[in-house]
Amino acid sequence: MSVDETIRRVLRPALLASACALLALAPLSAAAQPHQHQHGDSGNFGRVHFPISCGADAQERFHHALAMLHSFHFPATGQAFTALADAQPSCAMAWWGVAVSQRLNPLVPPFPPAALQRGWQAIERARAAPPRTEREREWVEALAVFFQDHERVDQRTRTLAYEAAMERLAAKYPDDAEAQIFHALAINEAVDLSDKTYARQLKAGAILERVDARVPDHPGVVHYLVHTYDFAPLAERGLPAARRYAALAPASGHALHMPSHIFSTLGLWKEAIAADRAAVASYTEYFGKVDPRVAGKPELVARNYHSVDFLTNAHMQMAQDRAAAELLEPYRTVAEPPPLIYPFHTGFAAAFVRHAFDRDAWAEAAALPVPKTPYPMAEAISWCGKALGAARSGDPAGAKHSVERLRELRGRLAEARDTYWAEQVQVQETAATAWIALAEGRREEALRLMRAAADLEDRTEKHIAMENRLSPMRELLGELLLETGDPAAALREFEASLKVAPNRYRSFAGAAKAAERSGDREAARRWNGRLLELTAEADTERPEMAAARQFLARN
Repeated sequence: MSVDETIRRVLRPALLASACALLALAPLSAAAQPHQHQHGDSGNFGRVHFPISCGADAQERFHHALAMLHSFHFPATGQAFTALADAQPSCAMAWWGVAVSQRLNPLVPPFPPAALQRGWQAIERARAAPPRTEREREWVEALAVFFQDHERVDQRTRTLAYEAAMERLAAKYPDDAEAQIFHALAINEAVDLSDKTYARQLKAGAILERVDARVPDHPGVVHYLVHTYDFAPLAERGLPAARRYAALAPASGHALHMPSHIFSTLGLWKEAIAADRAAVASYTEYFGKVDPRVAGKPELVARNYHSVDFLTNAHMQMAQDRAAAELLEPYRTVAEPPPLIYPFHTGFAAAFVRHAFDRDAWAEAAALPVPKTPYPMAEAISWCGKALGAARSGDPAGAKHSVERLRELRGRLAEARDTYWAEQVQVQETAATAWIALAEGRREEALRLMRAAADLEDRTEKHIAMENRLSPMRELLGELLLETGDPAAALREFEASLKVAPNRYRSFAGAAKAAERSGDREAARRWNGRLLELTAEADTERPEMAAARQFLARN
């Protein structure tokens, strides 16, 4: 079969199938910007500038597709590049666009083998065009290393090869803003979440900030700055970009959501809620227009699940339990979330676990259903909730069953060589085992295991697929220390946890209780006051809030 026939028979049908399975977002503005074209989704996705040699019409269409790509606006991005390639099959950069758009969100590997194969086929088509300029040839060849030999070469090796290729391209074309931007994105793709020096993040950030000074209205720059600085020690640096992104690409549901990454990392819950409400409204509106079966049913829109997790977390930190319950109610009817990419499934599972954990509803957590998912890291979140819920509600036998399921899932991830997620499941398994030990009266073992879980979690950073920890392990360690009668040590753990995960209800409440029990009245006043400030707009009166008022009235 020729390359042309392969593309027609394999690539285009796969993209069309993706278009049916994946949902893009609703255009929120019809205002056109320069370098946009009314092909595919026609809203305002922002300004980009990437000259290609395929003619004026192709240039305009390419810019529109590229602007969508910079906001991970799938599947419309792939559809737009494919339509351009169909219209001008000799345009090599159209095929480059088809290839690069196979990655959907490039920051959440591994990628499906079929998508990698489609990407490689598009690279072959781009090579066959061939590119009309040396610069275009180099763009195609830089991306080729990401897809080449994907059947035999592991993802990490190919990601590092792509990072190096983009570094060479950016060095050769220092005035090409897109080369610098894609280089910074490639650096972020290669980030090692166990590297606490943040070397790659700082390198990418420096590149993006230089480009931002030259092209301050580019949607990709602010988007990737948010991802670059989406870690507790760096998050303050990401605030300016977070507060600009949505306005630069208002038609992008992803652009509406992304600021909440920085807001959540910094504990800015009101801003996180506003961002994700806008994102859910955008996605839901679009899906209702595309498919009448989901009109008015946000629970059927898989792209909502990530934002729903953020919303649940933010509401629960502010003791807005009723708001969280109302948000989640329609989603409880979904037993099998539609498969997209795994961050949607991790978010779906986490939202229900958070809602139980943050209300101390441990028996409820133990009884949570496990949504059907092909992603072990998502299923593990549900079993972690069940394990901790059972252990903390007096059912160690039930907790042990859930821990066995966690162990099985960790084995599957290890077998797939997914080291990061295997370790995250190990953290969950260890923490649950600690609380089982406490329930069975093995105090010293419980403390040893819970401290091991906290230390293990500290070795790695959060992943964008699980932005907010279900419950930071140092927070859980503080709670276990309170249970075992060591409030001074508990206070230290809560305060340490708050440095990484600020403005958390359970950490404030735990710190207040630990300070009071250890006789530190000043710290108790401070933490009780912080708790009441955090919950000033609560819709529920939790016991810790009543206790804080009583303490402050007496002191």
